[in-house]
Amino acid sequence: MVEPARRRAPRADAQVNRTRILDVAEEVFGAGGEAASTEEVARLAGVGIATVFRHYPTKAALLEAVLVRRFTRLRERAETQLSAGDAGRAFYDFFGDLVTDAATKIAIGDALLDAGGAHESVTEASQGLRRAVGKLLDRAQRAGAVRDDVELPEVYALLVGTSRAAAHAALDDEVRARVLAIVYDGLAPLPR
Repeated sequence: MVEPARRRAPRADAQVNRTRILDVAEEVFGAGGEAASTEEVARLAGVGIATVFRHYPTKAALLEAVLVRRFTRLRERAETQLSAGDAGRAFYDFFGDLVTDAATKIAIGDALLDAGGAHESVTEASQGLRRAVGKLLDRAQRAGAVRDDVELPEVYALLVGTSRAAAHAALDDEVRARVLAIVYDGLAPLPR
């Protein structure tokens, strides 16, 4: 009987290069969107363009990996908030963090669409984040910090809309804080 070929673990230097490429690509595409290039990523990561394409055969594959990693990090951060002592503060702080982070994520997502669209892995990672936000919402509602007549679809629409508005209008910190205060007032429990 022939044993199946075993996949070798990536060499340590290859893994370091891969991580550095993703870190730099997130920064480059987050700042430059569609206009950013894989050549710039390679230069700033200190590797050749062939190394970038060895790990990520297309610009779209690189952008997809960056976006999946970003959604995964955000989901993990949301999940750590599920054990926070103040469920309401955890929900509102995370909501605000997502809005603050939105410009970079949107630039990467737009660049990915421009480079050929997103694959199932991006959708799965995005849905994982959405489920984690739903858990934060549920916990905040049970704690009485968020009105109980709203559901995840409405809250997520508010989150996406507020994020896109903050990113598109390049709101300064003060204006973004006032916008978030208005949204939070709308999510606050109704007086009885």
